[in-house]
Amino acid sequence: MNVTPRVAADHAADALAHVELTWIEKRIEHWIRFGSVAHEQILDRRRRILSFPPDTVFAFLRWAANDYGTVVSCIDIVRVTAPGEPYQTVPFVRPGGESLLRQSGWPKVRLVLEAVDRIEAIGIDPVDVAPDHWRHLHNRMLSGQAARPYTRDRHDAWLRRRAVS
Repeated sequence: MNVTPRVAADHAADALAHVELTWIEKRIEHWIRFGSVAHEQILDRRRRILSFPPDTVFAFLRWAANDYGTVVSCIDIVRVTAPGEPYQTVPFVRPGGESLLRQSGWPKVRLVLEAVDRIEAIGIDPVDVAPDHWRHLHNRMLSGQAARPYTRDRHDAWLRRRAVS
C-alpha cells in the first residue's frame, strides 16, 4: 500500500500527546518540570504546544493567580498512552494520558517537586523512574503517610523488570 509522507506524518502526530503551555507573568504559568519533548510549536509569545511520544512520562505544572493571590497550583505526572489505550483527561493535555500522580495546593506540589529533586540528586532522570513509584507517592500523599524514597536499587530493579517484559 502506498502512503504519502504527509499522511504518514499526520498518523505519527496523532500518536503524540500535546500539552498547551501558557505563560502570562504573575497570572497564568504552565510549565513542564521534566519530560522528553518530541515537538514544539510556538503559537505566540505567551503560548506554545509541546508534544510527547507514547510511553513517555512528563510532569506538568499549572499555576494561576488573580488580584487576591494564588487560585490554582497543580502538578500532574502523566504517562503518554498509545493510540487505542485507555486514558484519563488532564487539563491542557490532548487527548490525555495515564495519570500517575495528581496533586493540588502549593504545599503538596512543593512536596512532589522536592521528591523529583531528590531523584535527580541520586543521578536518575525522573523520566526513567518506575511509574509505580509515582503512583505510590500519589497514594501516600493522599493518605497523609510518608512515601518510601526512590533509590538506585529500586531503579535498577525497575530497569531489569522492564527489560524482561
